[in-house]
Amino acid sequence: MNRSNEGPADRSIISGSDFLQLNTEEAPPGGLADWLARRLRAAIADGRLPVGSRLPATRVLAGELRVSRGVVTEAYRRLTEDGHIAGRGRGGTVVVAAPVAAAPHAREPAGGRPPTGALFVAAPGADIFDVLRTAPARIDLSPGLPDLASFPRTAWLRAERSVLTGLSAADFGYGDPRGTPALRLAVANWLARNRGIRADPDDVLVVAGTAQALGLIGQVFRAAGIHQVAVEDPGSLGARQHLRHRALDTPPVPVDPEGVRVDALRATGAPAVLLTPAHQFPTGVVLGGERRRELMRWAGEGGLIVEDDYDAEHRYDRPPAPALRSMLAEHVCYAGSVSKLLAPALRVGWVLAPPQYRDALVAAKRFADLGNAALPQLVLAHLMESGELERHLRQLRRRHRRRRDAMIGAIRTQLPGAVVHGAAAGLHLMVTFDGDFSDTDLAAAALAHGVKTQPLSWHSIRPGRPGLVLGYAASTPTAIAEGIALIGEALR
Repeated sequence: MNRSNEGPADRSIISGSDFLQLNTEEAPPGGLADWLARRLRAAIADGRLPVGSRLPATRVLAGELRVSRGVVTEAYRRLTEDGHIAGRGRGGTVVVAAPVAAAPHAREPAGGRPPTGALFVAAPGADIFDVLRTAPARIDLSPGLPDLASFPRTAWLRAERSVLTGLSAADFGYGDPRGTPALRLAVANWLARNRGIRADPDDVLVVAGTAQALGLIGQVFRAAGIHQVAVEDPGSLGARQHLRHRALDTPPVPVDPEGVRVDALRATGAPAVLLTPAHQFPTGVVLGGERRRELMRWAGEGGLIVEDDYDAEHRYDRPPAPALRSMLAEHVCYAGSVSKLLAPALRVGWVLAPPQYRDALVAAKRFADLGNAALPQLVLAHLMESGELERHLRQLRRRHRRRRDAMIGAIRTQLPGAVVHGAAAGLHLMVTFDGDFSDTDLAAAALAHGVKTQPLSWHSIRPGRPGLVLGYAASTPTAIAEGIALIGEALR
């Protein structure tokens, strides 16, 4: 008897499986196995079951469809003979091949995104960094990338096991939108140890990285009647984009070797300013003592500071620069994250706001996403409090110093005449050139040579000398030397 024609005793019972939304009511009478085989072939052909996908066990799928196990076994046998699937013992039944299909027609990237070849032709749009990340290149010298290969996987797994062992069932429910108490305490202690900031855990709001911090701050500022946030020039294009997305004007304030010019800040009339005082992006300068005093006077007259402390822990040849929040708690919205310490993929950061904005920021976070995922917060808190994160930071400093030195040496050899800025700390260098040429053309030529970087003009509002912003943390010394040599070829 052909078992493929067998069916359940009572076909009046509607049955089906969530797997591929299979419903036996759609099958012709007496042809269940043939119908199931055709449905599986179609799913493999259109990509719903890509190569490597695991099919349900025959007994499980038969039970969900309310058919005999022989129906599913027969359908799987036919696909095995076709070469589409294969049994892997305890590994189950797996898709091993898909039918050859005609090449799809080229489509414009989603959202009208420009092709990577046009990256540097027009002014950078809102998705420019997304496009740059996906642009193919042998060597990536983009700024802002930490050494992702050094992520402490073993320590993270050990901390995760420890955390999971101690969690109760209730700990897997919805939590405090401000963040878990354990991480808020750990962040307060971390900032006290490493940034000289005295804060209560109740002052800490856990957010999804500095990007969300800027978005929430911008939202709260607009609601409070603040429509302008001055920005450093040059300064981070990404940060400026987040503020503008919240409909905030961003008048530029020039930066010189002592940091932001407070006299120029006053001249803008802006009630708030976004600063990177410990390691200005992209120039790398530290806000000088006299400028800090001028800024304190400006803040005392009602000014508000957003402090982006994005990579202050990474320093090599100079003493630490104190955070502005440590001196001006009542006038500073402080933002930090672990994106440069561990990995951007964690999406964990924090905000410390002046009292008058704290409740509004918590409300904005609550209605944005009900709070960050709790488990990564608890694991991070464990790493912070155990000293593991400090040990990781010490290892990173040694590695980053070697890579920075390799980049400086290569620039001296391959880019004669280039001026290096900001070498004492951080994860990137800024280089400027004499001459009348477009740094976007240079970045485009570098990409054509297989090297990814960012033109300085992307991060500048007013015109200035051509330059590049070069990240060194994520590449080996050998790759850095080769990348700078290729940029030298592009420049020549």
